[in-house]
Amino acid sequence: MKWSEISIHTTQEAVEPVSNILHEAGASGVVIEDVDDLSKERQSVFGEIYQLNPSDYPSEGVILKAYLPVNSFLGETVEEIKQAITNLVKYDIDIGANTISISEVNEEEWATAWKKYYKPVKISKRITITPTWEDYQPVNSDELIIELDPGMAFGTGTHPTTVMSLQAIEKYIKEGDSVIDVGTGSGVLSIASAMLGAKQVEAYDLDEVAVNSARLNVKLNKVHTKVLVDQNDLLKGIEGPVDLVVGNLLAEIILLFVEDTAKVLKPGGYFITSGIIQGKKRDVKEKLEQQGFTIVEVLEMEDWVAIVAQNQK
Repeated sequence: MKWSEISIHTTQEAVEPVSNILHEAGASGVVIEDVDDLSKERQSVFGEIYQLNPSDYPSEGVILKAYLPVNSFLGETVEEIKQAITNLVKYDIDIGANTISISEVNEEEWATAWKKYYKPVKISKRITITPTWEDYQPVNSDELIIELDPGMAFGTGTHPTTVMSLQAIEKYIKEGDSVIDVGTGSGVLSIASAMLGAKQVEAYDLDEVAVNSARLNVKLNKVHTKVLVDQNDLLKGIEGPVDLVVGNLLAEIILLFVEDTAKVLKPGGYFITSGIIQGKKRDVKEKLEQQGFTIVEVLEMEDWVAIVAQNQK
């Protein structure tokens, strides 16, 4: 089978929304080539030696690569992707150079290309994310291993917004908590919540591809008895009360359901939000405070922000 590799040169700020556009267009996953990766300090947690080839990376910004099957609708799909990315400027998102190129690869090359990008990554004190094909053995007795298959969709859960979400969940979740994961994507935040002691997790996403992907990952990690995955538009029609709400989404989307979050959270419950660019941090904080939340902690990684807020109502 022939596949078409679509390559998009954009910015750090646009990685999440452009990735989402690619997933909605039918991409099985997204490769992120970020020039900043070349200058990062990396801990050799797994005894790995990192040898990144500068020629694989842009001189500035980020290149996103995704794979689409070559069929009669490919041209139309690519045009829809281009238009959707261009429309991001309406939300004050910098899309940078926004240059797009297309090339063909065969199925064998596509499968091999995925695997060279993903290795086990220690996300927090207890959580390690590993692709399904890696034979990873835990380093510590209390280590929690989440297995994800990037071929399912939504990457490997190692983007800064996801990392901060997982670190915050690990810090604030309590044994026996009830959790709602809004815009679950791969389901990684729900899986982590269940592994960290949540008794019940409700994972929602509007995208059917995300729902199916999350269900597969939940079963793969053997937490399907605790995690319910379903299709839903944010928190519409959802009732609480729950102890914790998490949402790794764009700031513009987070602002839409802050009020609903306050309604479903127990007094003293936590709302963990991520996916916020620096320029939108104040907007989200102000909205949270207007709805009776107290800002407990602000996490920052690269150009991204996560906020932990406590419901005071």
